[in-house]
Amino acid sequence: QVELVESGGGLVQAGGSLRLSCAASGRTFSAYAMGWFRQAPGKEREFVASIDWTGETSYYADSVKGRFTISRDNAKNMVYLQMDNLKPEDTGVYFCASPEVPLLTTPVRGEEYDYWGQGTQVTVSS
Repeated sequence: QVELVESGGGLVQAGGSLRLSCAASGRTFSAYAMGWFRQAPGKEREFVASIDWTGETSYYADSVKGRFTISRDNAKNMVYLQMDNLKPEDTGVYFCASPEVPLLTTPVRGEEYDYWGQGTQVTVSS
């Protein structure tokens, strides 16, 4: 059974930083792409970043480019999201996700992901 558990959320002032972590278990972590998504109150879930199974290819939403960095440690079955220069509009619940099957691509659409964590709250005050 695949399980994804996020941690690292919290309350931070605008301009601050947070590092989110996602611990994966239940299968060979290194074979799968991973993604981060977020959902603000009253809004739809949106893509934030994704990384391929090797860690060499990553994609970012335009709104976070240059401020967020996704990375992974396959030896520890972990994926991270370093968030710098946070803005109030970054507030939301952040989810990590993984597809059912290994992919040659690095998916950016939520529909391409099958497993989701429970989410961690990030609140950025102005």
